[in-house]
Amino acid sequence: MSDPAAMRPVRCLSAVGLCLTLGMAAPAVAQSTPESLPRLGLAAHDASVIGVSSGGYMATQLAVAWPERFSGLGVLAAGPWACARGSLSLALGQCMGTHKGPPDLELLADRYRDYRERDLVGEAEALAELRVFIWQGAEDDTVAPALGQALAEQFRGWLAAPEEQLSRVESEQAGHGWPVAADTQAPVQELADCREGGATHLLTCDRDIAGEALGWLHGELTPPEAQEASGRLLAFDQADFDARGLADTGYLYVPERCEAGGCTLTVALHGCAMGAEQIGETFVRHSGLNDWAAANERVVLYPQAETSLPNPQGCWDWWGFAESAWQLDPLHDTREGTQTSALMAMIARLQAAPETP
Repeated sequence: MSDPAAMRPVRCLSAVGLCLTLGMAAPAVAQSTPESLPRLGLAAHDASVIGVSSGGYMATQLAVAWPERFSGLGVLAAGPWACARGSLSLALGQCMGTHKGPPDLELLADRYRDYRERDLVGEAEALAELRVFIWQGAEDDTVAPALGQALAEQFRGWLAAPEEQLSRVESEQAGHGWPVAADTQAPVQELADCREGGATHLLTCDRDIAGEALGWLHGELTPPEAQEASGRLLAFDQADFDARGLADTGYLYVPERCEAGGCTLTVALHGCAMGAEQIGETFVRHSGLNDWAAANERVVLYPQAETSLPNPQGCWDWWGFAESAWQLDPLHDTREGTQTSALMAMIARLQAAPETP
């Protein structure tokens, strides 16, 4: 898909990645040849999906398409489900900025009803049972804070008891990205200013958003221990889950106590320019999720998107680029979406029983 905006000077729009970072070398990621994603026998209940920016849009697409497979949804710095409706123009004008006006939630409701009648998304009853955590920076100049409000309004219409199931948090003086606690073990050079964002998009806001989100989605949790989380961060081959826009390698964090199976799962979806191709292992090591996962017997899956000509910043497909080449009305935000299907296949692999020798 060509981008008309690329023909003139514009600032980098990280939520959809509509600028090329020519001449900038991506950090090297030292690793051995990755193996296949393992079958770990993870529990099918109490799974959650959390995403930031384009990963937040994709997380919502997964939860709406397959609500019976998740108990919790966390969304950082993103707007309502199906906001772009397969249109790059709407993605830019209504789902990042709002110069084309706010998203029309009634149109999106009609889209949901149409998908539901065609069995392209999950049952409304299952969607109504989700717990939802939404965070937005009040100074976000990439995805307007009003879009986080629209997402919350959308879910208030879907959830059975929104006052009990939905938490929406807006942080003053915070920009676009993923806030981390002050005691994060990430090197200072791998963090971004809380208000300005940029760089790795891990924001020095002294806010443990990973713990806040997981605590809301899964109830009272055991706090992480002071020492570094005990577990393994594994690189795995994503070729088994072929879909346009996926990188060759994904990551998986497995606490020691989860090696034998029986643990629960959280899927964490990076934002644009936050994949390993661009920032190395910064997000998969320093989001804060691994510490909470180790203390609470959760495995964390970090799938990876890749950069390409139609997707130069390695975003997840929330506007239809992965399917618009052959579909006039791309189904990226349904159960038939190519990336959605690949991500659900990863979850199914992790929840499958280990193969016997």
